[in-house]
Amino acid sequence: MPKSQERCQEIREETKNLIVKKSVLYFAKNGFAGTKISDLSKHIGIAQGTIYIYFKSKEDLYAEIFAISDKIAGNDKLVMLAGLPLPAEQKIKKMSDYLIKSLRDDEMFAAGIALYTQRLLEGEADQSFYKTTEKIIKQGQKEGSVVSGSARKLSEFYWGIVYLYAVKSLYTADSAMITANDLSRVLLEDRK
Repeated sequence: MPKSQERCQEIREETKNLIVKKSVLYFAKNGFAGTKISDLSKHIGIAQGTIYIYFKSKEDLYAEIFAISDKIAGNDKLVMLAGLPLPAEQKIKKMSDYLIKSLRDDEMFAAGIALYTQRLLEGEADQSFYKTTEKIIKQGQKEGSVVSGSARKLSEFYWGIVYLYAVKSLYTADSAMITANDLSRVLLEDRK
């Protein structure tokens, strides 16, 4: 029995989604320069020509992945958290808890963080993670719960640690992960 037009469309969408999902992880681990379509097709388990049915070039596929990396990394959750009527200390603890848990449990999240940071370093990403975190830091500095210093530098330091553990979780099978408390302490005043 031949497949219906609807089923054929579903199969095309499933195949494209598979290519994108597996490519996110592959590009995050290997970078753009370190990725060859022939190697990527082996990693995915499909013919090289199948990738070209959906994407004209490696650059086209990479652009699609970058377009979704912010969403994968969960920037919408960070913006929502920053807008909550909570003290900055609670926001930082919740943010750190979410990030560490997601890095530990979700390889796609770690890949999204890695890709977002790559884009940022290449000047291709907005700086929304940093800017949103800066706002929380400034709020905490006014409240006295966050360490003093440049909110921008503190935000970059915080996200640098998150990026380090994102890459570590992608590259090492048995990586020791810091705790959410460890990550929060980067920004919070020691209240002992």
